[in-house]
Amino acid sequence: MPEPLPSPAEELATEEAREGLPVDAGTREIAAVVAVPGVTAARRRKKPFGIGAWFALGWLVFVIGIALLAPILPLKDPINWSDPALKLQGPQWGHLLGLDQGGHDMLSLLVWGARPSLVIGFGSIAIGFVVGGTFGLIAGYFRGFIGELLGGLFDIMLAIPAVILALAIVAATSASVTENTGSHITNVTIALAIVSVPILGRITRASALSWSDREFVLAARAQGASHFRILWREILPNVLPAMFSIAVLGIAVAIVAEGALAILGAGVNAASTPSWGNIIVGGQSSLSDAGYIVIEASIAIFLTVLSLNHLGDALRARFDVQEARI
Repeated sequence: MPEPLPSPAEELATEEAREGLPVDAGTREIAAVVAVPGVTAARRRKKPFGIGAWFALGWLVFVIGIALLAPILPLKDPINWSDPALKLQGPQWGHLLGLDQGGHDMLSLLVWGARPSLVIGFGSIAIGFVVGGTFGLIAGYFRGFIGELLGGLFDIMLAIPAVILALAIVAATSASVTENTGSHITNVTIALAIVSVPILGRITRASALSWSDREFVLAARAQGASHFRILWREILPNVLPAMFSIAVLGIAVAIVAEGALAILGAGVNAASTPSWGNIIVGGQSSLSDAGYIVIEASIAIFLTVLSLNHLGDALRARFDVQEARI
């Protein structure tokens, strides 16, 4: 006959004993509340993804996939291949999306242009997620002087217009930022990462402030748990859903911001690296004769940004916040 499974209270007591924390009656009472029939099952029920979320995920997988496989796809080199005799020609056989003002194949430009745009979008938000999330978590948990100092720094950075701050950072990190030369992908990524830090930091700080006063956090403090353990085990798992939701939205904003910087002459170097932003900039002079250049690049950005926004909302609804165990 199989042995009976341990109760939640016994599992919790075993874990706390292993980590050197005292086990008392309060701990067992909290565990008993968690073990109330139906509570755990209700929390485990997740809202299913809707058809829109699956379409959004499918588009993102498609865009990321073709960006990664661009070097092996049967596409013309967007930098070294051009046919000036066919410049500004619309969609035709062999060039399904037409050619731009330099005689470059638009389909190849859009596929290769997805690479820097996605690298800048995901890279900048990943840096902002780690840096801003860390400082926001510390500010929300410790409060006092540290919280006020970090919160004030977030407010100062948010008070500066994002585009102006990004332009200043690109100018400071680039040897020459002009309309003709442009800047490196790394410089644009760093600029947008710094701009994203206060936004992600404020969101994380606000969420950490609310969770740091919850009963299970207070109980962990009373039992002598270290600050690191409380941050890592109790607060961070509950803060992550809000952080991920904002981060996915931030990726969309960063992709649009890359295009804005390109329009202002501080985008990626168009001569060596095509991106969706500088494709639009290059097609501005030919709007009357070949408006499809701007339209096609704009549609690529629109669908990607829309998918990211919709997926962010779906993830926030899907992954409910659950209280961590003490």
